[in-house]
Amino acid sequence: MPYPTTNAAQELPAVNQILASVGQAPVTTLDQTNPDVAIAYDTLLQVSREVQAEGWSFNTEENIKESPDANGYILYPANVLQMDLTHNSSNYNKDVIKKNGRLYDKIEHTDVWTDDVYVDKLFWFDWVDLPTVMQDYIVAKAAVTVSSRIVGDGEQYEMLQQREAYCRAAVMEYECNQGDYTFFGHPRGQNYYNSYQPYHALYR
Repeated sequence: MPYPTTNAAQELPAVNQILASVGQAPVTTLDQTNPDVAIAYDTLLQVSREVQAEGWSFNTEENIKESPDANGYILYPANVLQMDLTHNSSNYNKDVIKKNGRLYDKIEHTDVWTDDVYVDKLFWFDWVDLPTVMQDYIVAKAAVTVSSRIVGDGEQYEMLQQREAYCRAAVMEYECNQGDYTFFGHPRGQNYYNSYQPYHALYR
């Protein structure tokens, strides 16, 4: 998975949506010498990272095997926001953090590993790889921030917050459907329970 890169052709429409939300004219390029464009674009990248760092079903992967390199290090990939050991019996006596760009065990006080480990990763995706509802939410959230930075109109700020809340609700609906969560506690990918679906009554 590549490190998130500047994808101007895809990010430009998002920046124009942010500018339009605060009453600014659209642009044809991401000209960083334009203060409004620079603020909108930087805010888009910032909010995208913040939102993805919350952890969602689309950017979370569990039980990934990691092997130490020649120096015994397990490096943090550039596109990973968070990496933690998978909760299992072999990792109960370890507590890891990111230190010097490497996986560090606070129990053994070392970043040198002798065996393979299994980790859970929270990835940072490029804009083009984000689900549509997530893109909409990030744009709406970024527009609220840009409004406070550029315009300072309280009424506009409140209206944009309403839009953000609507998009957040859409994201949560997507997450519930996509994540296949269950209160039965089944491990991810092993939920075989099918709940009652009322529309089946129409077949009777």
